[in-house]
Amino acid sequence: MNKDLLIIFIKNPILGKVKSRLAATVGPEKALAIYHQLLHRTQKVTQNLPVDKALYYADFIPEKDSWDTAVYTKYLQVTGDLGQRMEQAFQQGFSDNYNRICIIGSDCYELSSEIIKQAFRRLEDKDVVIGPAEDGGYYLLGLTQHQPFLFQNKHWSTESVLLDTLQDVKEKNLSVTLLPTLTDVDEEKDLVTMQFVKS
Repeated sequence: MNKDLLIIFIKNPILGKVKSRLAATVGPEKALAIYHQLLHRTQKVTQNLPVDKALYYADFIPEKDSWDTAVYTKYLQVTGDLGQRMEQAFQQGFSDNYNRICIIGSDCYELSSEIIKQAFRRLEDKDVVIGPAEDGGYYLLGLTQHQPFLFQNKHWSTESVLLDTLQDVKEKNLSVTLLPTLTDVDEEKDLVTMQFVKS
């Protein structure tokens, strides 16, 4: 029987430490409020999925928050760049004998439960599944085996990440499928994808 794991990377919602590009134009208080909405949305679309869920915090694991420990197993991201942190989370998941693992962040308001389910279904006959983001990165990555090279030699948070990742996949002759392209909420213009009323 397949064991499926969804890894969720989140930042601790602290004033001045989230959504820095957004905060530059709307202010840190509004940026934090928006991030709380993104966290709520991420929780809503993941909590009832029929897969195990590993929640990785960026800075610390709070004693108590809205993420139910009966639903989410909680971890702390390792130090390092985004690639090193994601690679370690995948390594942990495959060490725990999961067959299919997907990772998401908490920046994509458009992400739905159905798209995540679709990602796991596609991993039944593909090595890699990627959810492309409009900014040139990706909002979801799914694997059936640990592939450390996918997390190396990338300029994270730049528009080259998706193309570089697809090139890596091609060079290793892995099969890949793409999900619908969605928008990460990083700048003020991205707020159109959210039901957020700008005052």
